[in-house]
Amino acid sequence: MASAQEASPLKVSLPRVALQNIPFSVQLNLNPVFIVQHLDQDVPIQINEKTSGELLFQDSLHISAFGEVRLPEIKCRLTNSGHAGLVVRVGATVLERQINILPGVLSLLPPLLAILLALITHQVIIALFFGVWLGVIFLYDYNILQGFLHTLDTYLIQALADPDHVFIVLFTLILGGMVGVISRAGGTQGIVDLLARYAKDARRGQLATWAMGVLIFFDDYANTLIVGNTMRPLTDRLRISREKLSYLVDSTAAPVANIAIISTWIGYEISLISQSLGPLGVTDNPYILFIRTIPYNFYPIYALALGLFLALLLRDFGPMYRAELRARKTGQVLGATATPLADLATVEVMAEEGIPRRWQNAMIPILVVIGTVSVGLFYTGWQAIDPGQLEGRSLISRLSLIVGNADSFSVLMWASFMGSVTAILLALSQRLLSLAKAIDAWVQGIRSMIMAAIILTLAWSIGQICQELYTADYVVSLTRQLITPHWLPLITFLTAGAISFATGTSWGTMAILMPIAIPLAYKFPLSHPGIDTAHATGLLLSTTAAVLAGATFGDHCSPISDTTIMSSMASGADHIDHVRTQLPYAGAAALVASALGYIPVGFGVSNWLCLPLGVVSLFLIVRFIGKPTAG
Repeated sequence: MASAQEASPLKVSLPRVALQNIPFSVQLNLNPVFIVQHLDQDVPIQINEKTSGELLFQDSLHISAFGEVRLPEIKCRLTNSGHAGLVVRVGATVLERQINILPGVLSLLPPLLAILLALITHQVIIALFFGVWLGVIFLYDYNILQGFLHTLDTYLIQALADPDHVFIVLFTLILGGMVGVISRAGGTQGIVDLLARYAKDARRGQLATWAMGVLIFFDDYANTLIVGNTMRPLTDRLRISREKLSYLVDSTAAPVANIAIISTWIGYEISLISQSLGPLGVTDNPYILFIRTIPYNFYPIYALALGLFLALLLRDFGPMYRAELRARKTGQVLGATATPLADLATVEVMAEEGIPRRWQNAMIPILVVIGTVSVGLFYTGWQAIDPGQLEGRSLISRLSLIVGNADSFSVLMWASFMGSVTAILLALSQRLLSLAKAIDAWVQGIRSMIMAAIILTLAWSIGQICQELYTADYVVSLTRQLITPHWLPLITFLTAGAISFATGTSWGTMAILMPIAIPLAYKFPLSHPGIDTAHATGLLLSTTAAVLAGATFGDHCSPISDTTIMSSMASGADHIDHVRTQLPYAGAAALVASALGYIPVGFGVSNWLCLPLGVVSLFLIVRFIGKPTAG
């Protein structure tokens, strides 16, 4: 079969597996001989199922007189599971290929197994590994041994072959090294002493953490790592549990970056909106449309409000209440069986006797990181755009365009390295550490992040598995039949949450749903006699926002999400304890967003009425369901 494929004038590439009733792509690669033989021709393409003869696809490709090839997008769908044969006809060439069709429900099992094992065993690495292994077993025709081998030599390697993933691992490790130097040089104790003058109790400590998370709005990764590492020593001193710290870090990272008009998210979000509007013939400015969706982006707004109310009222409920009570009464910021995601015991060593506690030795490297990120985002964004694109725009629009086109991963790499160098130079210049001790502290800081790097790698692997198993497409197919114009915002929000939870990626969820949700929200109301123009506009804006909000919600709840993992890591929390204690809060914000946000706006209620109602409801939930933890 391989030699026939090589001798053929074209190659046909199929995915390793597909799902029942879920479209899959067929790729055609034409060799030069085939192209020359068919210059200036339309070549028919036909694909049939071999056994039944069912027609799966029919169209034609065009080869111009100059050899330019225009290929149609080839999508096929099979209704029965098992091995299926495809007969592919391109002109006079006929090829046969095999594909394994899986029952759709199998695509949900790998992420669900990983999540279930993580919650039961508290061993995230083992849980993720078994989730990946199960997925690879499905991909390799239910072969357990092949699944195990290819988990190791294919999917773990592919996770680290992605340059963006390498950037994330490296800047995480290097930032951990910076924290190690800062701690050994007395900077950590110094900044704790400084903040302790103002944040003298648990309430002020939580408010300071929340405020810092909101202020670092330009990137969720930078937010998580800076806020968690900076505030952790102070919150430990104030007897705030690591679970609460990781919740405050997580609930102010993605939500604030999601709705900020200038952030590393903005370019990605606008590009998805623009791509979805283009085929509809809509010429509205996608950036302006994004800004108009912000008041409909209920979940991130409510998540931020809930975090503020919990800190302000010093009340908690659910597992978080027990964690906070433990920390307040005993000073144990971690549970008895907790395994912190970052090995902070190697980092949080006290400075040697006689080393002064100077807060500047912590604050200056942190400010260097923040400053490098800010300048780097502007510089790389400026380099990536045509200056003509800035003409006729407002200042905010220009800044958003620049930051949206920035190379955020490179910038974060620069920032973590500059922060590390600054921390080492400060320690050396003041003779707080020798060069050998500074490098040793830096290496110890890196070691503290190794477990987190392993978990991130496994999380990316299971994300790749979900992509190859069409997990997201299957979830969409389950919900599509339920969609009606009035319920579209709610169903979109819940679908985005389910996909993001199962796959652990908010950005991937946005990319999957935006091209589906925006056309639906644009076309459905036009054909419904009971919906006027204002209501139709509200449905478009709220549905677009629901994709962004639902992606953030699912990402918050998922133990296989990279941002959730990084929140646990930077805060020094047990990862499963973080997920378990955060889940009721994320659920409360999502419930209010659904009941007082996406349902009423779907039926034409003004979002400006829904927003304050939701905020007040969250306040009342904290006040009357939450229990005081001040004692």
